[in-house]
Amino acid sequence: MSTPSWINKLKDRWQLKSVGQVIIVLIVFTCTGFTVMFIKPYITSFLFQENHPGWFSVLYWVLIFPIYNVILLMYGFIFGQFQFFWAFEKRFFNRIFGKKKQPS
Repeated sequence: MSTPSWINKLKDRWQLKSVGQVIIVLIVFTCTGFTVMFIKPYITSFLFQENHPGWFSVLYWVLIFPIYNVILLMYGFIFGQFQFFWAFEKRFFNRIFGKKKQPS
């Protein structure tokens, strides 16, 4: 059975050693997304007893951003891929804040 080309593309792009490692990384992203989705109703009900205002959705996405990143690192640690996700986070934040990679 051959490996789908998109998995090999991810392996090359993320500079991973095996297809299994790609699968684990995808599982970590999936678990993180489900966790964030799962905790939203609890956060909403904690802050608002009744219906929440419309602006809360925007505020939620701003506030969940750092929480998502911490959860991503936690799942990365649990699945043995902390080094990959730590490097991933550093690249991500360097892109957001416009820091260029220093030449060696």
